[in-house]
Amino acid sequence: MPDRALHVSEAVASDIRRHGEDTYPHECCGALVGREGRVAAAVALPNTTEEGPRRRFLVRPSDYLLAERRARELGGELLGFYHSHPDHPARPSQYDLDHAWPTFAYVIVSVAGGAAADMTVWYLKDDRSTFEEGSLHHGENPHPDTAPAVHG
Repeated sequence: MPDRALHVSEAVASDIRRHGEDTYPHECCGALVGREGRVAAAVALPNTTEEGPRRRFLVRPSDYLLAERRARELGGELLGFYHSHPDHPARPSQYDLDHAWPTFAYVIVSVAGGAAADMTVWYLKDDRSTFEEGSLHHGENPHPDTAPAVHG
């Protein structure tokens, strides 16, 4: 699989980090909305897992529908999901692999002692055997006229 890149503005990256810090020591989760690999908004979703929100997150079908609806409202599409790993590295777990969907980007932010640290992006391999790390680019789009707009 060729290197896949996800572009996240500093504002969106800050929103994801803050969500992880605000929910610490539990995992946070949310949807990534944008177009063509450019994330324009992070949509916070509730963590409804019954397995313990400190180590797991769950996106219910109703939350998925909410994320798709919000993406349409913003003029974008659902690019993937983000979640935090409290006091663990920003690397996918077996649980993440077992619950991943193809075609989506998965951003993970490590939150150590309540402070957001590393942020990475992962893509499920076509054979669903494992994830491959993508390239996560922070900052504003250097050529705003070349990327489709998502209005918020």
